[in-house]
Amino acid sequence: MSRYMPQFGDSRAPAVSAPVRSTASIVAIISAIASFYFSAHGRGLLALLLAFLAIGAGLVGGLRALSPRVSGGILSILAVILGVIAILAALVAIVL
Repeated sequence: MSRYMPQFGDSRAPAVSAPVRSTASIVAIISAIASFYFSAHGRGLLALLLAFLAIGAGLVGGLRALSPRVSGGILSILAVILGVIAILAALVAIVL
């Protein structure tokens, strides 16, 4: 019984690809940052909506990052934390 040992440049060798970053984690971090931007410019309701979007997308991105083929778990966790802080900032922007 012979074993096949893949060599460099061999077309029969299995292709290994790098992990792909989760789109949900990217949407989450962009939403969290945009929420802070709109809070600073007096658009509190839009900022609040974006903060909730950041939390939701961050949770989805975190669940997808559990797969070994998808990265972005740390980014998703950061987006959820920023989303919670952005909710507080948006509420302050609405009140003031």
